[in-house]
This record gives sequence, structure tokens and C-alpha cells, in this order.
Amino acid sequence: MKKFWSLLTILLIATMILSACATATTEAPVVTEAPVVTEAPVVTEAPVVTEAPVVTEAPVETEPPAEAVTITIWHQWDGKYLDAIQAVFTAYMAEHPNVTIVLDKPENVGDALKVAIPAGEGPDIIGWANDQIGQQALVGNIIDLDSLGVTQDFLSSTYEPAAVNGVVWSGKIWGLPESQEGIAIVYNKAVASEADFPTDPKDFAGLLDKAKTYAEANPGKNLLCSQGLGNADAYHVGAVYFGFGMPGYVDDEGAVFLNSPEGISAGNWIKDFKAYAPAETNYDICKAGITDGTFAAMWTGPWIIADLETAGVDYGILPMGSPFVGIKTLLITKNAQDRGTAEVALDIIKYFTNQANETTVALANKTIPANTAALNDAQIQALYTIKAFGAALNLGIPMSNSPYASAQWGPVGDATNAIWSGSQTPEEALAAAQTAMETAIAEMQ
Repeated sequence: MKKFWSLLTILLIATMILSACATATTEAPVVTEAPVVTEAPVVTEAPVVTEAPVVTEAPVETEPPAEAVTITIWHQWDGKYLDAIQAVFTAYMAEHPNVTIVLDKPENVGDALKVAIPAGEGPDIIGWANDQIGQQALVGNIIDLDSLGVTQDFLSSTYEPAAVNGVVWSGKIWGLPESQEGIAIVYNKAVASEADFPTDPKDFAGLLDKAKTYAEANPGKNLLCSQGLGNADAYHVGAVYFGFGMPGYVDDEGAVFLNSPEGISAGNWIKDFKAYAPAETNYDICKAGITDGTFAAMWTGPWIIADLETAGVDYGILPMGSPFVGIKTLLITKNAQDRGTAEVALDIIKYFTNQANETTVALANKTIPANTAALNDAQIQALYTIKAFGAALNLGIPMSNSPYASAQWGPVGDATNAIWSGSQTPEEALAAAQTAMETAIAEMQ
């Protein structure tokens, strides 16, 4: 009996223990319910992702079209030369459907501007030579591009040195350069070679020696013909004066540099060079001489090339001195500023003078780009004439854009003629020219 109660007691205790263990296991309320994980209310609803109201509406894509703008350009382009230029503006309009560009060519731009700008009826952009900048800025017909955010850093990093200097007047930027032109030595390969000219384009003593050697070896013939020597031609002779270090004939403020050490040195070279130069010169005489081989070379510009090619002349081109560089520019008018179209006008002239478009126009028109990247483009460098003249102009001085530039032509031409003829010494001739220019400038001020 005692054993029976002992066994019963053990069974009861075991039953209670097992019951307690079962109760603890089945309850586990926190683990089995896992309310956060199983319900996952935030993830299953995902209201932001499924609705995506901002992405599906895409409000940026539904902006209204830009306001229509008409830009008028007064220019000097014509013939086939204009065709390539028109194509650039047509491309711009295709990319900017709200912009209409109208090209107009007045007979006399200067006279037309005097009437149109004050009346508010002038163009937005003028395509003109850089030597007009000072005068047009003084009378208020054009605006400086600094006011539109164009910087000297942009200008210097985008365009050729002479072109950059040619659009800066009185410390401000007045236009963007389109193309440039000037002179170099063009020689006939049938009667001369590169060895007949100095390797250093500033070596005028070397050029004098080469001219003497050539004349002695080829009686009755001359190494070089320049229409600036023997005529009142301040443009063509500029390569000599500037090549000797003269910074220009006149600056922005009206200072004159003729009667200077550099000017006197150039004058003495001109006097000495006459002994080995043609007795008479002008454009036609020089062109005839280089064509028939009487003259080995001519100091001239790209305008001679078509005639030489027609005549079957095999020619070479070399830089010499620092030529005057004429620059075709695009200027923005006061009327554009008043109309509120100046920003669009600036975008257009930047577009027109960028690398791609200056390259395209140069390839079509055989012009020398003012844009440095365009000038160095492989397609342009493959064109010998443009490449060679471009190298010569890189050493040049821009045509003066001073409002006093008109005072230079007569006095410089007369002084050079006096030196050439021997009627005055270089000192006398240049002193007289200095006085004449200063007198004329004083009357303008």
C-alpha cells in the first residue's frame, strides 16, 4: 500500500509538471502574433509609390512655348558668300522656333544708322568691320557686351589675338569677331623658294639682305613687290611699321606713335629697301609681276589667290612683319537693348561665331576664321591658303577701332611716300606726319 501511494504521488507531480510546460509553450503570445511583421501596414499600402503624382504629371514638360522674337541684322554680305552665312542663321531658327532672323543690307550702313537708331527703328545686330567700333560706341549706337556678361577670359580663350584686340575699345568688349583678313608674302614657286626669305618673320635685316642677293643674282628682277611702298598706302605698309614694334598708328585716346624710335627704324628700312624694289608699284603692277615671274613675291592678301590659280601660278605663302588685320564683327545695337532683345541677339552672335559654324562658313567661303578652334580645325588646316594666311595674321595688329582712326591714312601714306622718294628723311617725314595726325585728332575731340 505504501508503494501504491508513493507511485501515485510521483504520477501526480509528473502530471502537474507536464501541464505547466504545455501551458508555457502554447501561450508565447508575443512571438506567435508578431503584429508588426505580419500586418506590415506601411509596406502593403505603399501610398507614395503606387500614386507617384509628381512623376506622372511631369509639369516641366508642359511649359508654354517661348515668346516670339524677331531679330534684324544689317550686314555687308552678298552673292554666294551670303549663302553659307544664311544657312547658319536658318539652322539657328530651326533650333529656336520662336526666333525669326531677318537679314537686310542698307546701301550705306553709317548713314542709315544715324537716322534709324535715334528713331528706335534700327537693327538688333550689325555685321560690320571692327574699325567702326569706336565711332559707333561714342555716338551710342552700339552697346558693350560686358553689360551682357561677356568676359575678357571668354574672348581671349575663344578667338585669335588680333581679333580679340580688334573688338576691345576703351577697356570694353563691343562685338564678337566673325573672320579676319590681312597680308602675307605670296611667292611664285617657279622663281623662288622659302630659302629666299628669312625664317623669322620679324627679321627685316634678313629680308633686306635676301632682296639684295636675289636682285644681284637675277638682273632686272626683284624679290618682293609691295603696293604700300611707292604709293600713299598706309594699310599695306603697316606690316613694316608694326613689324618694327610700333603698336599702331593711333590708340583709343588719340595718342600717335609715328615719330618714335620704332617708326624711325621702319622708315630707315623703307629707305634702304628701295634699292632692291621695283621702280613703280601698285596692285596691278605687282600682280602682273608675280604672275610672269618678274617679281618673285608680292606682299598681299587672300584676294590675289583666285587670280593666281586662274593663271596657273604655283604659289607659296609666308608670314612677314605684323600686318594690319581687318576683322569682320557682329555688334549689338542700343535698339536691341531698348527692345529687350539684346540677350537673344547675344546668343545668336555667339552661335554664329562658334567653332562649328565658323568652320562651316570658312570651308564654303575660304575665309580665315577668327575663332581659334575653328582656325585649328583639321578641315581648315588642310586648306593651305587659309592655314598660311591664318599664321601670318596671328602676328598682326588689328585695324584701329579708335574714333580717331580716320586721321591716320593721309599722313602715314604721305610720310612713307616722302621717305621712298627721298624728298624727306625718315625723321623729317614722320615728325611731319605726327603733327598732321595730332592736329586732325585735336579737331575731332
